[in-house]
Amino acid sequence: MTTFAAVLTDRLRRDPGRPLVTFYDDHTGERVELSVTTYANWVAKAGSLLVDELGLERGDSLRVDLPPHWLTPVFWGAAWSAGLVISDDDAPDAIVCGPDQLDRWAPEAADRIVLACSLRPLGVRFSDPVPPDVHDVGIEIWSQPDAFTPWDPPEGSDVAARLAGGDLTQQEMWEAATIGTLVSDGGRLLVAASPASPPGLATFSEPLKKGGSLVLVTRADQQRLEAITIAEHTTDRFPA
Repeated sequence: MTTFAAVLTDRLRRDPGRPLVTFYDDHTGERVELSVTTYANWVAKAGSLLVDELGLERGDSLRVDLPPHWLTPVFWGAAWSAGLVISDDDAPDAIVCGPDQLDRWAPEAADRIVLACSLRPLGVRFSDPVPPDVHDVGIEIWSQPDAFTPWDPPEGSDVAARLAGGDLTQQEMWEAATIGTLVSDGGRLLVAASPASPPGLATFSEPLKKGGSLVLVTRADQQRLEAITIAEHTTDRFPA
């Protein structure tokens, strides 16, 4: 399996109802859990929005400028489904941002696609209208279908990410996930994420490839992390 689509299809075949992404924001009290099937539905909706609605094409770059949040792996998956490249470039073809980054990216909306996520519970819209030419994900994603088939599907040789460390193809990403050491096979990886430092791709790609799951926790103290570890039956933690 050398593409995201193949890896996700395998997970859907083997354990569609198992939790894949569980998100805690201990500041707001939010807890969101996506099963493999629910995650795949969100990926399909996001992929349809990016490609069928907004016209992005295989090889285009997408910057996901979000704090630690369950929507981050959703947009990663949507990008990989369509052959888009996850990038940290300051001039990507498209940007997904949260409310704290909206002032930075809204002025760019005339030159590139800007999607804004309110980060409110359940992925709902902003309470106030977003600036002109900015797409409110909480409005536009809900009308998208629960299935997405790219007209030009990516292959293993397609670049999945172009970050500071260089290019990483889809095949290289899944090969690295197979031999990675962040999570044991079938395990649950708890990631204690700083709001200022979103976790890297491997914290999601490894659990997905190894039949496991991600428990992403932000703004929680040590005592709360220990309680979540017990409640969620996590097996591994990053940072250790």
